[in-house]
Amino acid sequence: MKLTISRKLLFSYLVMALLTVLASAYAVLSLRDLNDLAYRIINQDFFIVETSKKMMDALLAQESSERKYLILKDPSLADIFWVRNQELNQNLQELKNARFPGTAKTLPQVAALATRYGIIFNQELALVKENRLSEAIALSEQDGKKAIEEIASEVRAIQRKAEQDIDTRMNLIRERSTNASRMTFILSVMSLVAGLSLALLITYNISIPLRKLEKATSLVAEGKFDHDLQIHHRDEIGSLARSFGRMTERLKVLETMNLDASPLTGLPGNLAIERIIGERLSTGQPFSLCQVDLDNFKPFADKYGYAWASEIIKEVARILTDELKQTGGKGVFIGHIGGDDFVIIADPQRAEALSRHLVDQFDARIPLYYSSEDQEQGFIIGKDRKGREQTFPLLTVSVAMVTGDGHRFKNALEIAEMAAELKEYAKTLPGSNFVMERRGESRAATGRIG
Repeated sequence: MKLTISRKLLFSYLVMALLTVLASAYAVLSLRDLNDLAYRIINQDFFIVETSKKMMDALLAQESSERKYLILKDPSLADIFWVRNQELNQNLQELKNARFPGTAKTLPQVAALATRYGIIFNQELALVKENRLSEAIALSEQDGKKAIEEIASEVRAIQRKAEQDIDTRMNLIRERSTNASRMTFILSVMSLVAGLSLALLITYNISIPLRKLEKATSLVAEGKFDHDLQIHHRDEIGSLARSFGRMTERLKVLETMNLDASPLTGLPGNLAIERIIGERLSTGQPFSLCQVDLDNFKPFADKYGYAWASEIIKEVARILTDELKQTGGKGVFIGHIGGDDFVIIADPQRAEALSRHLVDQFDARIPLYYSSEDQEQGFIIGKDRKGREQTFPLLTVSVAMVTGDGHRFKNALEIAEMAAELKEYAKTLPGSNFVMERRGESRAATGRIG
């Protein structure tokens, strides 16, 4: 068969078209694979890491409660032990329900060790009741300590495995994106032999976006999340590029939250708080900012110690987050400024309901953190800032709520200052209180609660 110009062109076009199809299919499959790896990092590995941290927190809290009980013999400490034991088991159940690969063998071992630790603590309780304190302490130092160490070792192993999986998948993303770009480039060069014009189109529509994705993936692996892909295609590549962009934004938020989050409560800190307030102000929709502060916290911490005071901070965080889990947390933000200061940002109705719930639950739960003697007398004896001994009331909570609509306050600082001023007023009232600003008045209390 004679190769005419038209046939040569047709043959060249068919070869180019075949290479184009191969390049496109390879690119789509590679990007889909990258998207799947990113999905696993966000929805599997990060979940395991965060749950493992919660399990370690619960385990350390159990150990602290056990030690303190053997010293103070306070039944409330035993209650705290069992609450933390239940939290540990709940976290284990969450991991079991997720059925992540690699945890099927480890989780039953952790559950068995947790059960064993609970049995040991029950034995200690029985020994204490029989006035055999030395035997209870010996049991704690030997069997209890061994159980804790074994549980901690298994939980750390789960966490390390998840962190290693994150590193491995990030490296895979980088490696596979590089390979995808290289292969696509080779196919594009081969397409140039068949037809320059169509090859340029292939380069523009496939090679360039893939190179951008390769570069962006490398930057993400280095912790740089602000690179603009500038890919606006309305095809699969554009869709995958947008998915990649959403993944990058999500990773950026997760890293920011991880760096800014309180190590004690795990709640977002000041950077996230300022960002959320700014976003709410920009929408022009009404929202409320509630500042939460604990009263007489320093005397409590001075008497009971930093570790036990930290349990109060975590209890406040639990009250707020547990309520959100039950009622749904969409549109509600809870932040931890630091120390004993928290913020709630939500629509006015949700913010008021959550604040009142906090006041009620705080007054119901906090007495358990005091010794029976301090509970009965209703105050503690400590020293003020000048070193003089005096009595201090039991812990209470003050919540101040200010509402903005996007026009009343120019920035986050203004609404925060208004809330801080109202909070100082609330702290002058006896007991636990929730106060809210009424428009036209500098401050107004809704009525004392608790």
